Amino acid sequence: MTMQNQIDIVAFGPEHIDGAVELSRAESWPHRREDWQLVQQLSAGIAAVDADRRLTGTTLLTPYGQDCATINMVIVDKSMRGLGVGRKLMERAMALAEGRPLRLVATKEGLPLYEKLGFVTTGEIRQHQGEVRPLDRPDGVEDMQAGDLGSLKALDREAYGADRSALIDALVRHGKIAVIRKGETIEAWAAIRPFGRGEVIGPVIAPDAKTACALIAFHAASRPGAFLRVDTGSETGIAPWLSEIGLPHVGGGIAMRRPSKDNAEQARRKVYALANQALG
Repeated sequence: MTMQNQIDIVAFGPEHIDGAVELSRAESWPHRREDWQLVQQLSAGIAAVDADRRLTGTTLLTPYGQDCATINMVIVDKSMRGLGVGRKLMERAMALAEGRPLRLVATKEGLPLYEKLGFVTTGEIRQHQGEVRPLDRPDGVEDMQAGDLGSLKALDREAYGADRSALIDALVRHGKIAVIRKGETIEAWAAIRPFGRGEVIGPVIAPDAKTACALIAFHAASRPGAFLRVDTGSETGIAPWLSEIGLPHVGGGIAMRRPSKDNAEQARRKVYALANQALG
């Protein structure tokens, strides 16, 4: 019997969280148990387990309404690589999408498999992180109010091109959100929440880079010396500023879609930072 024949592919559930944390630590991912729990609660998933019921691989799919879904948390234990486990996990996860367009952020190692499965490269995601230097809190930015939630969701859908209501509800529960208003209308917003070694700022939804930087600065100004992370697309133009405030470029990934059609460029607002690489 081959090692591959001893692997069962099952639904990923809360009972797999502890094993998933171990897998991600082995890959030097920063995800805490709470980070895995958040993605699991928003997602459907597939797990690979061996004959001893030990978790050996994961792939999750996070649906955003009927508009699209993200493939994320793709890990295969080093001892199981080269046996087709990753492809099986991906194919089962893609079936859960039920025809939705798919998005993911790929590592260089995962790129060949994703290309074989029909994903195409659409851009580069830059991971910036570090201990932010002291900043002045910008004028015109404020904490969100309870009545703002509907506007936040509408702006996000315009920018991201999908209904991420469940994600935004989770961000409100687990973090803080800042907004910029123009009169009575919310023009832009950004979230911050605990993640990994510190906190992550994102999503950042704004009409231009200057506004996006003001939102990031608002959150960062209250956390001098804190370890912060921002994941931004290389096309946003905010990477040099992030480095200036103490968040250097430390890595990232390759943005991919299947199919590749994208109307988001026509939106008045855009996503200047991701919730994180898993959630988009």
